[in-house]
Amino acid sequence: MDTMAISHFKATCLAVLERVRKTGEPILVTKRGEPVAQVLPPPPPAPAEESRFGCMRDVLEIVDDIVQPLPEEDWEALR
Repeated sequence: MDTMAISHFKATCLAVLERVRKTGEPILVTKRGEPVAQVLPPPPPAPAEESRFGCMRDVLEIVDDIVQPLPEEDWEALR
């Protein structure tokens, strides 16, 4: 693991962060030789969750016209 003085880290922070992201190697930041922080690469992305859209596509079957409204005699609310 590389070490870096805090003054150098402050001056080159964005470049150091990009280097850690690209290489995956952590960097230990020190102040007067004592560790104060550790810069780690980000964790790998989580696996994509399967979409809930269409999850019942193989379970349901449409057997009648779903566009036309039911005749009024079939409405339970009107009884």
